[in-house]
Amino acid sequence: MMDIETTGLDGLLILKPRVFSDERGAFLETFNEHRFQQAIGEPVHWVQDNESVSKAGVLRGLHFQATPHAQAKLVRVVRGAVLDVCVDIRPESRTFGRHFKMELDGHQRLMLYIPTGFAHGFLALEDDTVFTYKCSAYYDPPSERTIRWDDPELGIDWGVKDPRLSPKDVAGVPFRSNAWR
Repeated sequence: MMDIETTGLDGLLILKPRVFSDERGAFLETFNEHRFQQAIGEPVHWVQDNESVSKAGVLRGLHFQATPHAQAKLVRVVRGAVLDVCVDIRPESRTFGRHFKMELDGHQRLMLYIPTGFAHGFLALEDDTVFTYKCSAYYDPPSERTIRWDDPELGIDWGVKDPRLSPKDVAGVPFRSNAWR
């Protein structure tokens, strides 16, 4: 079982799995296809699992894949903590251009379901943060897009001025460049 919370951005959901803890440690179910589909109200077929390990201050994002290779994601932190950010890039959405952010960590074990049509990124808050995510489409390098993490139009407060970025993230394009097309 898991509790589901809405975020104010259509389709973007916080999932809180039930954790069984005792003096030996803890157990939780991180994914159950039947329960997950009941919770989100539609089928999602996961085809790829990814994991990254980041040092504190590393910012990855804002990434997405263009149609027809758009990806839904189910993300969580196994160890450490991140500031997770999602931006609605669906032009027809009432929340187009708005963002949602929250802290995910290995202690609370919250997960975030990110449907297709969102750019996603995170800032590692601790060294050796392990971030995992399921994807509904395979990685397709020609479809990959990056929106500038610090685009003033998006107004995202990451809490840092000079994060560690990859060359891909340094070269991110402005939100209004219509990168999702």
